[in-house]
Amino acid sequence: MDVDKSKQFITLVRLGYAARGVTYILLGYLALSTRGAAKEGASSVYDYLQEVPFGTPLLWIIALGLLAYAAFKYVSAFADIQHRGSDGKGLAKRIGDAASGVAHTFLAYAAYQFATGDKQAASGGQSQEMASGVLAWEVGAVIIGIVGLGFLAGAFMQGKNAVTGDFMKHIAGRAPSAVEAVGRAGSAARAVVFALIGWSLIQSAWLSQSERVSGLGEAIMGLRDNGVIYTLVAIGLLMFGVFSLVTARYRIIPDIRKGDLKPKL
Repeated sequence: MDVDKSKQFITLVRLGYAARGVTYILLGYLALSTRGAAKEGASSVYDYLQEVPFGTPLLWIIALGLLAYAAFKYVSAFADIQHRGSDGKGLAKRIGDAASGVAHTFLAYAAYQFATGDKQAASGGQSQEMASGVLAWEVGAVIIGIVGLGFLAGAFMQGKNAVTGDFMKHIAGRAPSAVEAVGRAGSAARAVVFALIGWSLIQSAWLSQSERVSGLGEAIMGLRDNGVIYTLVAIGLLMFGVFSLVTARYRIIPDIRKGDLKPKL
């Protein structure tokens, strides 16, 4: 990418952070207001948006932003533009980036389906169906298992962020002072959800239990019987959405040039 294209891509990535923010805010809201409404995860959010004024144009914007965000995570994982390194710690973070890319690719596709009016295809049983389809491949179990490990690595990183506030090194110093506290709470909630998703994928890949695969909504609903924990996670996800909106403005995103796109393993 030349400098101008890099700046354009960064703008799209910022749009992706904002789209992620809207998704998590509404997901947390739906989980708190009507517990069963969040069962389909992001699909519940996009179904909700489809019914509001200007919802369809907003869904197109969200789909584009999330796709750009996913691309940023893939480039971070394979080209190491965030300089995580190739040691054990760096590779764990990059695997987490790749898993995040996969997750947000699916979110972008769900938003696209709702934007095009394909509501039926966008909802219901996607996680189990995708896992079953991938497991039918010769190397399917390996792929599902690696993605599961990526989510567990992501859960560890989110948990660490909740404890240390390490994410602040990627936030510009002019950001509001409250952003760290909000980010810590949101990271803690995401750590719980990512751990549940990752463990379900590993069970599916290596314990032959594909029916146990959890998506974002299923992971949240799995906590429904744990009243206080469920409420705290829902509030945390809402706060993570607010944090993402702030991040859209203040996240430090490195320029991406053509030479940066070469894999660095």
